[in-house]
Amino acid sequence: MVLRLLLLLAGLLRAIKPAPRCETGQETLGQCQTVQKAKCVDIALSSCTDVAYTQMVYPNFLDQKSREVIEYSSEYLLISVLHNLLQGECNPDLRLLGCSVLAPQCEKDKVIKPCRHVCENLKKNCLPAFDAIDMAWPYFLDCDRFFAGEEEGCFDPLAKLRGEVDAEEDLPSDLPATFIQFKHHSYSQMVSTLKKTASRCSHIATTYSIGRSFEGKDLFVIEFSTKPGHHELLKPEFKYIGNMHGNEVVGKELLIYLAQYLCSEYLLGNPRVQALINNTRIHLLPSLNPDGYELAAEEGAGYNGWVIGRQTAQNLDLNRNFPDLTSEAYRRAGIRGARLDHIPIPQSYWWGKVAPETKAVMKWLRSIPFVLSASLHGGELVVTYPYDYSRHPMEEKMFSPTPDEKVFKMLAKAYADAHPVISDRSELRCGGNFVKRGGIINGAEWYSFTGGMADFNYLHTNCFEVTVEVGCEKFPLEEELFTIWHENKAALLNYMEMVHRGIKGIVSDKFGNPIKNARISVRGIQHDVTTAADGDYWRLLPPGTFIISAQAPGYSRVMKRVTIPTRMKQAGRVDFVLRPAEAWPSKLLRRSMEDAYDPQDPLELFDPHAQHGQAEARGGSAAGREKPWWWSYFSSLDLHKPLWLLKQR
Repeated sequence: MVLRLLLLLAGLLRAIKPAPRCETGQETLGQCQTVQKAKCVDIALSSCTDVAYTQMVYPNFLDQKSREVIEYSSEYLLISVLHNLLQGECNPDLRLLGCSVLAPQCEKDKVIKPCRHVCENLKKNCLPAFDAIDMAWPYFLDCDRFFAGEEEGCFDPLAKLRGEVDAEEDLPSDLPATFIQFKHHSYSQMVSTLKKTASRCSHIATTYSIGRSFEGKDLFVIEFSTKPGHHELLKPEFKYIGNMHGNEVVGKELLIYLAQYLCSEYLLGNPRVQALINNTRIHLLPSLNPDGYELAAEEGAGYNGWVIGRQTAQNLDLNRNFPDLTSEAYRRAGIRGARLDHIPIPQSYWWGKVAPETKAVMKWLRSIPFVLSASLHGGELVVTYPYDYSRHPMEEKMFSPTPDEKVFKMLAKAYADAHPVISDRSELRCGGNFVKRGGIINGAEWYSFTGGMADFNYLHTNCFEVTVEVGCEKFPLEEELFTIWHENKAALLNYMEMVHRGIKGIVSDKFGNPIKNARISVRGIQHDVTTAADGDYWRLLPPGTFIISAQAPGYSRVMKRVTIPTRMKQAGRVDFVLRPAEAWPSKLLRRSMEDAYDPQDPLELFDPHAQHGQAEARGGSAAGREKPWWWSYFSSLDLHKPLWLLKQR
């Protein structure tokens, strides 16, 4: 009898199955799945192939058990079309965040959840874009349900966008402090190098982003100054921009090397570098087109292509994407008293496709009172200067000078004369066509194009910019980079020092209060500069004698005669104290008002870091309709339409 009871009890115990254990990351909609252990498989979802990891797990966090189920789901379709629905806003961030849920990261058969704080930050920035098209926040991007805290061992699905993946390899610890690795840098390696350089020289350097590329990469800048991150009174602002065309990579590498050189030489006590950084605020933007660079890099070094990677991910040429203000300048040139400076952006410009990279640069130019700039290109060996757009009626190439022709020639020669190859008199070399011109040329006389960045700098801001073609190979072999750096190093330094030519000063009232946006005019030059927020200004000028005047609405004009000696290499100090005027000339007041930035223009409303465009409804409001306009994107789903995207009324 006892034996029979024991056998019966054993049978009952065998019949009771243990509850399945939940592996980390296998909870779905708050329930535990029966999967005992994850099995990592390669990612085969076309919309998720660019994530920072290579393997995922089935079923995913939504209990979708195969690739086919995921690809036919409304969630997957949404992340595939969000780019179009939101017109590029918050992408690829949202797509990568969605992929972290639909294709969960798997390592050594263990699932790793995406970080909750990344989801929360993205939702905060991007929710207005969803509201603008009357769409609810997707349920599968619920930050509490499908994401984990850092203490739980999560991963950042957006790290790749910030250059935190594929970082630069570790170098031997016994290398000298002045060591520069002459190599091609991927986007993430570039970011890593800039951050390490700024950290090493943290008292004189910092990094920041002016915005994001179309594919979401930060447009990183490294800044050198005695007070990083701040404009200092009477200290001029200088910038170099590289890699505007993605397949022209030499400028990008030169600026990465230059950043490391400035840091090392400052620490070593190099008097030239110390004087430059102590008296100048320097901004280096190595890559304005990181998306195009990635495409060009796939072809590899030594590829001397003229097309692949040149344009952005939107297929836009950034050096043809800026507002055409040169045509307006030509129209104004024949009008007595008209100024060829601070020309506003026409509203018609915004009707076309404007790259987020272009908007980011224009916003940058408005936020910092830049004085001098150069954009580094490739494909020739010459320095060109504005105008780049020809004044010829048929837009054929033709000498088309600005009112500051003498200044621009001085600036262009400063780079060319310090470059050993550009200054070489041989015509049988790269750039030999320009030997008789001294290695410089007016841009429109070489070839004419509209929408260029250099013309925009000159006509919309105080900044003078030239274009430096640094070599005939757009993407040279790695072994050539050391030589290219040594050919350009002295020229890069020499050109930066030109920011201190001419005059500088402060415009104030009789009580010493600074006057913002006062105009500094030079008799005989139809181009003014304006004062910055603290009343300081910089006016690049060649040696000579000039009549300088300062004026502002409500104040009388003050004039001074100034002589700049030939050998003077530091800007002369010329201050102005303006007194109230009894009556301000109406035409001057009107001109000042016409050229002021419109606080409601699209550029003022543009957020270069998160949202690419205004938070406005696209395609019309959903009010008065049964379904929003975007509902048609999901028409193929039949019974599986995403009702969860419809806002609750």
